[in-house]
Amino acid sequence: MNILAAIRREERQIEKQLSKLQHRLGGIRAAAEALERSVNRDMTKMTKRVLSAAGRARIAAAAKRRWARVRKANKA
Repeated sequence: MNILAAIRREERQIEKQLSKLQHRLGGIRAAAEALERSVNRDMTKMTKRVLSAAGRARIAAAAKRRWARVRKANKA
């Protein structure tokens, strides 16, 4: 009878492991599906970003100020 009890105990352990693995697999499948939907949505709605002339001018002015500070620090 000890052998039969050991087999049943092993069976319960394997069933528990199977249940845990099925749960993890379900989570992974759900994540993959969500990611696939996200990628498909992003690819269809992607548009080119446009920067205004004023925005480019502000960026250029800020870069010039930063480089001026660097040059001033190097001279000192």
